[in-house]
Amino acid sequence: MSITSRPLTQTELLLELEPVVGRELDRHLAVAKEWFPHEYIPWSEGRTFDGVLEGEAWSPEDSSISEAARVSLVVNLLTEDNLPSYHHEIATTFGRDGAWGTWVHRWTAEEGRHGIAIRDYLTVTRAVDPVALERARMSHMQNGFATEYEGMLRQLAYVSFQELATRIAHRNTGRVSGDGVCERLLSRVAADENLHMIFYRNLLAAAFELAPSQTMRAVTDVVTSFQMPGQGMEGFPRKSVTIAMAGIYDLRQHSDEVLLPVLRHWKAFDIEGLDAEGERAREELSAFLAQLDAAAARFEERREARRARAEA
Repeated sequence: MSITSRPLTQTELLLELEPVVGRELDRHLAVAKEWFPHEYIPWSEGRTFDGVLEGEAWSPEDSSISEAARVSLVVNLLTEDNLPSYHHEIATTFGRDGAWGTWVHRWTAEEGRHGIAIRDYLTVTRAVDPVALERARMSHMQNGFATEYEGMLRQLAYVSFQELATRIAHRNTGRVSGDGVCERLLSRVAADENLHMIFYRNLLAAAFELAPSQTMRAVTDVVTSFQMPGQGMEGFPRKSVTIAMAGIYDLRQHSDEVLLPVLRHWKAFDIEGLDAEGERAREELSAFLAQLDAAAARFEERREARRARAEA
């Protein structure tokens, strides 16, 4: 691949990057470990619910995990449930042929395990009201998901950050749950998400070599407008506050553990050969990161003050 001085079309980008997709796919398949959702579920703890089989009604006292972990588990699961919409988006953008198509289907198959495992865990351990969970699933999936980012570069940038954000959210949810079974399961799910992040991150690194200015603009557009895919979920703003207050996923983690590590990997602030638009995009990116850092500091101060008042 060589740097080009003109913007590349979507078709040109797909064709130029396909060899990289092939290499990254081979690397991914060599390191990805086979695992089975049923092995992570404490089936012996299961009890029949009330309803058709006349079991025991669900009660909040059925589970000992924290409220924040319960909220985060539901958000994470409903996000995973929208997999059909995500598959449609990336298959439409990347195509279903060649290395791109092979990756799309492999990624979808791996992601499908996550929803299976988390739902089985929540149901068997009676961590959440199964009726409310199913109603939330129906509502969220009927709304679906449609990317707001046009073009392959912006979508690659988005998933590079989003996969890492999801990894962190899963790991921290397991940590605050206080349940070793939950933590083990979510650590396994997070390992998948990390490999997905590496795939997309490496692919976008190649895009920076191919079309640095186009890619810089795409990255800046995504970073400055990033939202998690659960944004359209009913009650998401309130749920996200609960998650942030518990330290599961907040502005500081988004800045320091998601955006900055990926940007450093790309050497985004050291790339040479940008045109005027690429330089403008990089300046916008730098200014936004400074604003985000300040906003994260303010949130941390408010959270600490709130905790101090609660402990007083």
